[in-house]
Amino acid sequence: MKIGVVGCAGRMGQMLVREIAATPGCTLAGGTERVGGPALGKDIGTLAGLEPLGVVAIEDAAALFAEADAVIDFTSPEASVRHAALAAQSQTVLVIGTTGIGPVQQEPIAQAATHTPIVQSPNMSLGVNLLLALVEQVGRALGDDYDIDILEMHHRNKVDAPSGTALGLGRWAAAGRGVALEDVWQKVRDGHTGVRPRGEIGFATLRGGDVIGDHTVVFAAEGERVELTHKASGRQIYAKGAVRAALWANDKQPGLYSMKDVLGL
Repeated sequence: MKIGVVGCAGRMGQMLVREIAATPGCTLAGGTERVGGPALGKDIGTLAGLEPLGVVAIEDAAALFAEADAVIDFTSPEASVRHAALAAQSQTVLVIGTTGIGPVQQEPIAQAATHTPIVQSPNMSLGVNLLLALVEQVGRALGDDYDIDILEMHHRNKVDAPSGTALGLGRWAAAGRGVALEDVWQKVRDGHTGVRPRGEIGFATLRGGDVIGDHTVVFAAEGERVELTHKASGRQIYAKGAVRAALWANDKQPGLYSMKDVLGL
């Protein structure tokens, strides 16, 4: 399977290139970098710390989508929308690991998925996606006399809060209860907040140091507390999950899929 990487010279892009090169059944179709970027024209393998792969970084994303069987995208919400349109046009599998995608950007991505398979997840880690499934099950099993709070911590340079993974955990917990997250979430608590409303799903955000990603979902009731936690110690887990998603989607019909589908959950 020929897999391309948008943003191939970035931190995640380099990890994806290394993962593709190391995965049986995969070859690197190519990669893009921003217009005028210093990586343009350089061998993508060399950029990722590998032996030269004979493929250089280019500006033209449309050319990459035309060449690849699948493209992996860990860029920005605005760029992911553009890439979804290119994937639909060329009927190329698209794997989106971009975080911070809001409802405005999600609509055209969902529309593009009517033309080509798109796998989208706020976190491509296999462990995190198992955690999502567990959170949904626990949310369904425990009533709303259990308060739900989601605590997440990331490095100081992360720009969105709460994290996309934290919001994903909140959505799956809410789905387990049969409600929409937007109807019950509390993203910020400050000052005199009063008694906590029944059924509320709260978020707490920490930023500091070089923490890759820690997430804990707390189910708290009178007399007991259940905590489900995932801690990432390396970013390569996201690349492994993304490449696995691309391989899984290779023979699928158009549609918007999640890592839950990839893992058969």
